[in-house]
Amino acid sequence: MGELERVFKTFIAYLKRPDLYPELGRKILKNTVNRNNAFKGKEKTNIWAQSKAVSQKEAISRLFGVDASLFKIEYKDVLDNAAQKEKECPIKMGGPGALELIYYACEFSGAKNVIETGVAYGWSSLASLLSLTKREGTLYSSDMPYLGQNGDQYVGYVVPEELKKNWKLFRFADKESLPKIFVENKIFDVVHYDSDKSYDGMFWAYNELYAHLKKGGVFISDDIGDNSAYQDFCEKNAIESTIIEIDEKYVGVFVK
Repeated sequence: MGELERVFKTFIAYLKRPDLYPELGRKILKNTVNRNNAFKGKEKTNIWAQSKAVSQKEAISRLFGVDASLFKIEYKDVLDNAAQKEKECPIKMGGPGALELIYYACEFSGAKNVIETGVAYGWSSLASLLSLTKREGTLYSSDMPYLGQNGDQYVGYVVPEELKKNWKLFRFADKESLPKIFVENKIFDVVHYDSDKSYDGMFWAYNELYAHLKKGGVFISDDIGDNSAYQDFCEKNAIESTIIEIDEKYVGVFVK
């Protein structure tokens, strides 16, 4: 499918969903008037992140006092099955990411309520749910429908059926999903951000999510090197963040 055809198909899909019109308006602005906003401060933040970055294993050891390698041993069968499901999926989405970090953040905080933005195959959802189900906790996920590529039915594809009873999925953009989630639950033990990667989108969501994170809770954000939103947020709130380099990208994590 060519780029023009994909854009047209996505636009038509939006027109069929009036509940997504606010996000359509934001996307039009983002891709016209605010085109440079997505990468604001990128160079500055990559220098900052590179100077602080450690491995995922080192970060988990420092923050949570555990050996991260145990995760893949304990859940080998579940992860192998999930990898097979991803392989079979006809739609291509984002890969696993920092699964150990998410799982041990939930374990460290004794999580009963976790919020994440961005689901795709559901790898991060799986990591959270493996911990949450031990305490009959709930994962609240915000995820925009995959308009234009008929991918809706595959969102969360790698999550086993038996874990889905502890999962609430909100299929809107963050600006619509988050207020709906906060009506259902006000305080969270772990926050994981992995959705809109524009500066404004990230900075807005960070402030909203941080306000609903308990003291002693864990805040995680993927792709913090895309712009300086995470660095600016940390500096504004005097937060000392741990930075993880994984798959040539940077993840930020701190305990509130």
